[in-house]
Amino acid sequence: MIRARRIWVTAVAVLAIVGASPGWAQAQPTSGTRPLADLADSNGNLPPDWSVTGEGPARKLVWRSDERVPMGDARVEFYAGDRLLGHPAPAKDGRTFRLGLDGLRLDSVRDLQVRAAGRRLDAPDDAPGSSSGPRAGSAVPPRLPANAVDPGKPGSYRTVSGEYDLDPVRLPGFPQPVEMRAVVVAPKGAEGRRPLALFLHGRHSTCYTPQGEITGDWPCATGSKPIPSHRGYLRDQRLLASQGYVTVSISANGINGQDWQADDGGAQARSSLVRQHLARWADWSARPGTGPAAVRQAPRADLSRVLLVGHSRGGEGVNRAAMDSLYAPPAAQDGHHGPVRWRIRGTVLIGPTIFGQNPVPDVPSMTILPGCDGDVSDLQGEVYVDGTRQVSRGNALHSAVYVVGANHNYFNSEWTPGQAEAPADDDFWDDEEQRDPVCSPGTRTRLTADQQHKAGATYIAAAARLFVAGDDRVRPLLDGSDRRAPSADPARVLTHAVGARRGAGFLPDGKVTTSGARLCSAVDPDTAKACLSSETAGRSPHFARWETDREPGRRAVALRWTAAGSAARISPDRPVSLAGSKALALRVIVPPNTTGTQLDVSVTDTAGRHRTLGRVKVDGLPGTDRTASYWAREVRVPVGADDAAALDLRHVKSLTLTPRTRSGKAWLMDAWAWRPGTPAVSAAPLPRVDIGRLTVKEGDSGVRTYRVPVSVSGHGSGQVRLFVPDPVTDRVTSRLVTVRPGTNVIDVPVKVEGNTRYGYDSGQDIFVKAVRTAVVGSHLGGVTVENDDPMPSVSVTPLADRVTEGRPLKWRVSLSAVADADVTGVYSLLPVTDGRELSTKDVDPRWLDENTGQSPDPERPLSGVDGLSLWVNVEAGKKSADLVIPTVKDQVAEEAESIRFRADDDSGEPQPGAPVIKGTVLDGS
Repeated sequence: MIRARRIWVTAVAVLAIVGASPGWAQAQPTSGTRPLADLADSNGNLPPDWSVTGEGPARKLVWRSDERVPMGDARVEFYAGDRLLGHPAPAKDGRTFRLGLDGLRLDSVRDLQVRAAGRRLDAPDDAPGSSSGPRAGSAVPPRLPANAVDPGKPGSYRTVSGEYDLDPVRLPGFPQPVEMRAVVVAPKGAEGRRPLALFLHGRHSTCYTPQGEITGDWPCATGSKPIPSHRGYLRDQRLLASQGYVTVSISANGINGQDWQADDGGAQARSSLVRQHLARWADWSARPGTGPAAVRQAPRADLSRVLLVGHSRGGEGVNRAAMDSLYAPPAAQDGHHGPVRWRIRGTVLIGPTIFGQNPVPDVPSMTILPGCDGDVSDLQGEVYVDGTRQVSRGNALHSAVYVVGANHNYFNSEWTPGQAEAPADDDFWDDEEQRDPVCSPGTRTRLTADQQHKAGATYIAAAARLFVAGDDRVRPLLDGSDRRAPSADPARVLTHAVGARRGAGFLPDGKVTTSGARLCSAVDPDTAKACLSSETAGRSPHFARWETDREPGRRAVALRWTAAGSAARISPDRPVSLAGSKALALRVIVPPNTTGTQLDVSVTDTAGRHRTLGRVKVDGLPGTDRTASYWAREVRVPVGADDAAALDLRHVKSLTLTPRTRSGKAWLMDAWAWRPGTPAVSAAPLPRVDIGRLTVKEGDSGVRTYRVPVSVSGHGSGQVRLFVPDPVTDRVTSRLVTVRPGTNVIDVPVKVEGNTRYGYDSGQDIFVKAVRTAVVGSHLGGVTVENDDPMPSVSVTPLADRVTEGRPLKWRVSLSAVADADVTGVYSLLPVTDGRELSTKDVDPRWLDENTGQSPDPERPLSGVDGLSLWVNVEAGKKSADLVIPTVKDQVAEEAESIRFRADDDSGEPQPGAPVIKGTVLDGS
């Protein structure tokens, strides 16, 4: 097996900003960057379960799990310490994950990690900083007062069910066609056109066999059947259908089996699939007799009243479908072409991913956050709430619904053991020797599958009743008003929200100053700047990490006090108006399992008049070091006529929080002027930004300049934050960019120097996030530069392949030509078939330890030593290097001993047809 390090290209990232001089950054090759093989030789062997396979451009970093890793929605990610290396491709065995090493900088192999949504997969959650978390039993939050209206009660209609299976569709970037299959549940005998609710499941295993084997293949192999994940929401569908909704749940196995290769994790493909189904429903609604039998037996669907419900990656998919229905995506990236003949009134997002961190600001949403989510365990879906603040008009309600004790899978009965047709499991892994006091089955806070699904169905119906039917009586269940739906009992469900009739606010992301507290960054490796350090036990959904380890513009106000009365003041750059509001609503985080944190809430107007509006009490969520329980509770203090008489509510210059408990910690996410009600929502005309990907050949000569493809469509102007990682150092620079259709203000040229020397693929990536009056579709893209020169041929010449014990065996590994990349050979040891084999007692024990971490005892043949391979690295610009095996002299008279080895193939196994190389050690006694 031969491997090579990256070829470098000069990337000049020009951020052309209107009204400013272009900035630029030039990436140079880093001489201190060392190849993986060299690092493994000098710094110790690769960690257990890690290996490197393949040749040249096919070189891959491989992690193999002892157990099958369930196919879930969170992306599996390789890290070196806290630096993201990339997203590996899964193998069919469900245990092996491979990441291409083209152009990858890897300075150390000691701290390789595998994560998914921040959770370690390659090690137990007992790393430093996580074991210090709360492990004692946690109290169940008190039961909230019942809401006046309970949306979980079945309606008056009986229901009728059926399925349809249409011709599959082709989606851009997916080699295999995707199914058009769905289950329909509708009200029986309902008159007139009825609102439509469409469900999209998340990323799960795709196929299973009668013997219980599951895979992520697509299409399913002979003898296996598709897993019917789309049938997992029948309880939710029946409840909605009884209340008068036509419901359809669509299958997306064809996307799940192929989305690992998509930059966006399949979000655009899922959007295309959703809109393909909606287009069919628009046809069937216009011509009722043309639909499948399952559709013909249902009432006609009213496509002006559509609710989209998505679970996990399905949540990100329906969010993108809502965006694409308002702001058209680039045609080349889209799998649906045609007019939009529907209107999305709202979305329900269940344990969703949000890899792009690009929520749709002007479509109301409700995001369910499962407190015991073992898949999307960082609860990144909170960004569907936080990420909409001040992006657009702010009229749409965006609600977060935290369900204590719920896991990820049990919202879908086809992912639930005992209910599913195919094998299923509890995604929150339970260690019988160290049970989690909040999330292990049987604890006071953990929900059963039926309890969880009932709560989910109730809150889906609440969203439908508010977003589609416009029943404001349901709003207190979703907007932080501390009301409960009895149908969801015994689940403890907590909510907060932004938008709707919230007015001016104190937002740490904006231009603010503080005293008695600090502005902290949601994502930053510097403990002094981060809101939660990496040593904190547990996590916060508000501070979920994105594409970079530093993210400007995401902040909170951190309070820490050791005595009551230590006031913290927050002052925006311009006065805030609380006039006409009924309350000041604050979202405040306190540590999990804490109770009784009390804060006085005061405001000061521009004339210096100060008034205390009231006192709030905040309790933490049940949590452990394995949960994302640093979550903001919404609390309110009333604003009344007496307050208006005491100070000028139209010109409030500062907000003061004064702790009344002896010591503690808290984080203020934001504070808003609040009024009850749900306003009508209309989407603002906004520009849309999409980043594409261009793949080019390096060429043999000359310098060519390519540009990262960027599309700006839509209307008006807006602001996005552009992030440009240096392709060599990975250092990310960012700046705000004003975008408008028809202009080329995001200009990132990449200069590529052609040559005829072998090297690695390289390139330049960029990513963007909406900041103000803009939306982002495809957030990530770039220019990929493919090496187009053949790798030099490799030959091995013996220098000393027959030596007396105590002297080293040596071979010279030579290249036919100089390369621009380090070329590394890896050779597997083969059993000696003729005579005695060199053993662990015959080589230098330090060499054995450095290469395998193992002891010479007990004595065994070298070919039988687990993890032992022979490595040699030919540095870029050189043509050869020596492979050396140091031997030791002993006092035992013995026959000659030999060693045999052969180059590895792409899978790390001995390469068929490659010459077998032999060395012999003679007795020196």
